[in-house]
Order: sequence, then structure tokens, then C-alpha cells
Amino acid sequence: MKPRVLTVLTLAACLAAGTADAACQVQYKAKRDNPLKLDFGTASLPDDACASKDAAAAALAPQLAAKGWTLLAIVSIVPGG
Repeated sequence: MKPRVLTVLTLAACLAAGTADAACQVQYKAKRDNPLKLDFGTASLPDDACASKDAAAAALAPQLAAKGWTLLAIVSIVPGG
């Protein structure tokens, strides 16, 4: 149950990080090693990161890396945050 709480807290932190000025929401897949953990999450990103999956990945990957996660893929981009 503890890993599930950590995943929920990580998701909440990502959502809270940019909700006020978000231009889009992205759904992503990420992983953490030792032990392997997989996450499907949602994050809010600013307008300049919403043009493509590559732009979204460039903006989101450092945020996830700071929390110990590796971005695997941007699944979708939903305009309007």
C-alpha cells in the first residue's frame, strides 16, 4: 500500500505545480528503478510546452527527474488545462 500512496502524492505534486497557469494537461508514463515502479500520471504544463509531444516531454522530463522518475512517454495532450 505504501508505494500506492507515494504514486498518489507524486501525481498530486505534479498537478499542483502548475495548475494556475496551465495551458494544457498531459498524460504520461514514467518509471522509477530499484525496485521498478511504473506510473501513469497527469501533469499541467504551460502554453509553450503544449505544441507537441516532444515539447511536452522536454518540459516534463526535468520535473519528473527531480522526483526520481524517468519519463517514458507522453500519452496525450489535452488543451485548456
